[in-house]
Amino acid sequence: MSTEQAGQPGQSSVDGAAEARAALIALRAEVGKAVVGNDAAVTGLIIALLCRGHVLLEGVPGVAKTLLVRALAAALDLKTTRVQFTPDLMPGDITGSIVYDAHSGEFSFREGPVFTNLLLADEINRTPPKTQSSLLEAMEERQVSSDGKTRPLPDPFIVIATQNPVEYEGTYPLPEAQLDRFLLKLTMPTPSREDEFGILSRHAQGFDPRNLAAAGIQPVAGIAQLDAARRAVAGVTVRPEVLAYIVDVCRATRALPSVRLGVSPRGATALLAATRAWAWLAGRDYATPDDVKALARPSLRHRLDLRPEAELEGATADGVLDRVLASVPVPR
Repeated sequence: MSTEQAGQPGQSSVDGAAEARAALIALRAEVGKAVVGNDAAVTGLIIALLCRGHVLLEGVPGVAKTLLVRALAAALDLKTTRVQFTPDLMPGDITGSIVYDAHSGEFSFREGPVFTNLLLADEINRTPPKTQSSLLEAMEERQVSSDGKTRPLPDPFIVIATQNPVEYEGTYPLPEAQLDRFLLKLTMPTPSREDEFGILSRHAQGFDPRNLAAAGIQPVAGIAQLDAARRAVAGVTVRPEVLAYIVDVCRATRALPSVRLGVSPRGATALLAATRAWAWLAGRDYATPDDVKALARPSLRHRLDLRPEAELEGATADGVLDRVLASVPVPR
């Protein structure tokens, strides 16, 4: 085998990674045909797909959380399912259940909406803990166990759960154990004046959020690009100094008097994974401390349990993380 032939597989891998990066970056523009602004949320969802992680999406009603997920699925040519979480929702309504077929006289398993690529769990905090916990096995093991059998979920599979940050009456806050299963917590603020003007202009021109095909959204990436991107992300180098910086940031959250429960080791590994994906999307094969800073808030904000007295004084998870990032020495 010649030297040129020996180098071809590696070159092909590099080309495939570059093509995958270009396709995933193009997602922003494609999703932007339906959703104005919110580039940060789109990037966060892409990072979650690269890391096989789940996302908690927080925002007041009417900021296009559902539209964002539907547009992303259309631009990725992935299957998406939406479940409206309500107080009377049962676990079997999500994972599936055993049903009796009168024609065959046999029992069979009917798949629930969890058998999809992007599961939109809308207002997840409106359903009781029993139903919330039915997602735990699917999120952690990517499988559903029923009637003594284990059924794998499709790949890719991520849960994108939404919750309203201002309306808590009649809700069931997610327990810390389940919050820790989410790779990122993304916030969708109300749009700026310029973005809101853009939204109204589109609607005035006939935009219908229920008809994404009419908006011109086309698949610009797919499972093949995601697989190539994941392999490339796994090759991103993280120097020992950057690893130590992640450890120090996470440990610092456990020593603050305003924090009752700091970031767990699972949170540190989540920050590492998100950092590598962010670095790769930026076109680098190595991670920097700035990458860690960029992903610290979305990776860690939902893993902090603040003391009640600190919350009464106005402390927030993002504020705590800002202080941590300002105080922990940054490696050079």
